[in-house]
Amino acid sequence: MSIRLSINSKELLRMNRLLVILLASGAFLTGTAEFVAAGILPAIAKDLNISLSLAGQLITAYSLAFAIGTPIVVSVTSRMGRKEVVMGALALFVLGSMIAWMSDVYLIQFVARLILGLSAGIYSVVAVSSIAKLVPPEKMGSSLSAFALAFGAAMTLGVPIGIAIAAAVGWKAIFALLGVFSLIVLLLLLRLLPQIEGDEPVPFVRQFSVVKKGVIVSGLCITFFFLASNSLMLTYLTPFLQNVLHLEMTSVGIVMSALGMIGIIGSRIGGIGVDKWGSVPMLAATLLLSVVTLGLLPAAASWLYAGLFLIGLWFSSVFMNAPALNAYFIQQAPSFSNLVLGINLSVVHLGNAFGAGIGGILVEATSTVFHHAWVAGCLAAISVISALVSFAWRRKGKVGKKKEASMYSIENQRTGDVCKL
Repeated sequence: MSIRLSINSKELLRMNRLLVILLASGAFLTGTAEFVAAGILPAIAKDLNISLSLAGQLITAYSLAFAIGTPIVVSVTSRMGRKEVVMGALALFVLGSMIAWMSDVYLIQFVARLILGLSAGIYSVVAVSSIAKLVPPEKMGSSLSAFALAFGAAMTLGVPIGIAIAAAVGWKAIFALLGVFSLIVLLLLLRLLPQIEGDEPVPFVRQFSVVKKGVIVSGLCITFFFLASNSLMLTYLTPFLQNVLHLEMTSVGIVMSALGMIGIIGSRIGGIGVDKWGSVPMLAATLLLSVVTLGLLPAAASWLYAGLFLIGLWFSSVFMNAPALNAYFIQQAPSFSNLVLGINLSVVHLGNAFGAGIGGILVEATSTVFHHAWVAGCLAAISVISALVSFAWRRKGKVGKKKEASMYSIENQRTGDVCKL
């Protein structure tokens, strides 16, 4: 009997690992749809006979649909089974990809980007919460890191592959391939993904009350300021490498590829760290690493290898942070994880926009990107302060629960004593 149970548990672990890979594959495809647009923007503008700035609004449409639509739809569908929502999000993503492939009209392309942004946001949230429910708690970090790794791979592998496809056969072919591969993932998940319960049934208005909790509000501040810091630095990383570290463009390409590999390794380390030490220590460590490396970077700019080393450490902190932050939110609001993760993703996009905007203002004011690392470091420092506040709220909540449990135990004991009398 014990041998049979051992075999079954091994088969279950193997199946769950396969499901995590499939869900991460969906993240790679949706992530590629998001990131590739910036690389093929000139081709889109030329093909649709529009200005580059108008083509850029396609990226804005994606971000707005992602940021605004995701938490609303995730909240409305929170009681539904996770499998149905994952299937629906992927089906919507396939539809958006097919529309982008077939249309030559700007307005229809705009609608396609709205559909892609909304479906990618819903999929990202529900897939992450599904992974958290599929795997045991001690494996949650490494499993979430696989999901984060898929997004990193979309940036470092999916975008260059997409640009190469666009150069060879046209940019629309990218969306045709994304639609086909997403359909394959959908069919495999339809066959293999078990039924996973949604969140507990709670009125729509009460669901958003969880956002008022101090631990969640301060946690979202961590996301906003950390992502703003990352966006400010990442948006102007190429000019920084060229103008501050004095690298040639060919060397910049090599550095970016190396950073992609560092990001993939960082995601893995972040997940293992969450499993081994917990989300709080990993969250604190990655935030502090970001502050220190960004603070030292301008001072080390005159030494090329020291500068590259610090950039590598900073980039690893960006990707190590993702599984820790996701795990932290899931642990603080397990009954509302889908909603909180959805709002967090919206805050991610808002932070990205804020950071890029600050970077633009800074370069206009100083005519250099030398100070960007220091300003990014200041934003990261604010995220550290937000983390300390969130951790304090977390400890306060734990103490409150212990007091409630103690009072309940005393009350039960008194009741028992009265019954004896």
